[in-house]
Amino acid sequence: MLAQGIDCSVIIIGGGPCGLMLALELGRRGVATIVLDERPSPARFPQANATQARTMEHFRRLGFSERVRAQGLPADYPTDIAYFTRFTRHELARFQLPTARQAREVVKKLSGSWSAAELPHRVSQMYVERVLREEAEALAPVTILAGWRATALQQDEAGATVTAERSDGAEQRTFRALFLMGADSARSLTRKSLGYGYSGESGVARDFMGGRMSAIYFRSGELYDLLPHAQAWMYWTVNHDRRSFMAAINGRDEFTFHTQLRRHEEEEEISDRDAIGMFHAALGAELNVDLVSRSSWSAGYTLVAEKFRQGRIFIGGDAAHLFTPTGGLGYNTAVEDAVNLGWKLAAVVNGWGGPALLDSYEIERRKIAVRNTTFARGFADSVGLFVAPEELEDDSPAGAAARQAAGDYLNRHARAEFNIPGVTFGGRYDGSPIIVPDGSSPPPDLANEYVPSASPGGRPPHLWTDEITSLFDLFGQEFTLLRFGPNPPAAEPFVAAAGALGIPLAVVKVASEAACGLYEADLVLIRPDQIVAWRGNEASNATGVLRRVTGYPEQQ
Repeated sequence: MLAQGIDCSVIIIGGGPCGLMLALELGRRGVATIVLDERPSPARFPQANATQARTMEHFRRLGFSERVRAQGLPADYPTDIAYFTRFTRHELARFQLPTARQAREVVKKLSGSWSAAELPHRVSQMYVERVLREEAEALAPVTILAGWRATALQQDEAGATVTAERSDGAEQRTFRALFLMGADSARSLTRKSLGYGYSGESGVARDFMGGRMSAIYFRSGELYDLLPHAQAWMYWTVNHDRRSFMAAINGRDEFTFHTQLRRHEEEEEISDRDAIGMFHAALGAELNVDLVSRSSWSAGYTLVAEKFRQGRIFIGGDAAHLFTPTGGLGYNTAVEDAVNLGWKLAAVVNGWGGPALLDSYEIERRKIAVRNTTFARGFADSVGLFVAPEELEDDSPAGAAARQAAGDYLNRHARAEFNIPGVTFGGRYDGSPIIVPDGSSPPPDLANEYVPSASPGGRPPHLWTDEITSLFDLFGQEFTLLRFGPNPPAAEPFVAAAGALGIPLAVVKVASEAACGLYEADLVLIRPDQIVAWRGNEASNATGVLRRVTGYPEQQ
């Protein structure tokens, strides 16, 4: 029951992946939530194109990973990343990845760095947003107000207030909630209202991926007939004239094309014809295309907001961090912001989260934002600072030698940028006040290698318990206590302490010897966002552990 004058427990400004994912996390926990989305419908211009494996694991946790994997490219469409002098000319390098159909089977056979419940999926963000919107709309506690934009916000000791209006200005309303989340893009009203700026790098100049980018979304049923090479998901051109990348959207006739504007090219002076001409230059041929829409954006950002929280107001997604999209980390980092904050807000609203729980959001997520933007910057440097030799396109011995050298470099780069289990799975919350350390050293934080570890603060090690069941599938919605081995310690101290504190707790016995070896403890406590919170071999301090991981002070 909401108090008088309160419209909902949480208001979310912004209906992109971060805002919608937060609404899902809250709505599934019974938290009354209103989403203000100034767009009348989900994104219609393809933006991010890669859903990383950790994001897919969260979609699996919420029950719709298969819906997402069915979106975008056909099930048997190759998801290769390929590099060319121009799309119709010389192929320089190619990194092969499994199709969506193959990913479903391959994932069950992988171990080590890629032991996971889900593999990445190459799909346009606009398709993902549609699934997230539909899933959120199906939850009774969630109300999505499409076509409404926030115009002002303020907070006091009891809650946050948002003034909003319809996008056409026809109506204005005031909403009141206990908490507010701003997932409202790089131009975030929320962040600006809190007085926070970004820190980091902006305006980094590179030969590519460092400056103003022009993008077109187009249709052509003839492009594949014109391309002489095997199909790919992501096409890149490397030459000294028109650097670009192109993503296949539906595997039939829809594509997005992005190119960096050169110094003499002024964005406001570029016509539709000019934009298509840039595509033709990268294609190396003429082709009639149906221009659906155009967009522009800036590459070269490595920015993180100074703070992620002030009182009852939080920020996440692009409002909190801006990426150059190499590595596909921006949208995926935004989703994990929502996953992290969602269970904590719900715990507080539902009465079992302690006073320090919400403080941990900024402590945990800002560090990850700095980490991930740094990785993305490294990938951007790797591809963007590579300068194509003048002779690269020449049909000569010198040209062939230049293409061989470029191909060697780009093959190494592709593996560095697109095979990143360490980035995907290796983010950790060491030093968080709601993680109980055990003195173990975490594995090294490397982009291209992930070492499974149950050291508290990171993703739990994964394994399959049978042909179709991931260990992660056995976790409860909130906290889960894993008991390992044939004769594990009793769970009763944790069950009793959880009951006394009102903390939802599932208990799962895992007899697998392989799991025992991975987790290196008899008891392991998993957070609602599938992070190891604590591990040990006996349960004598169950109350102290549960109080700490839910934000309560230690008892004296």
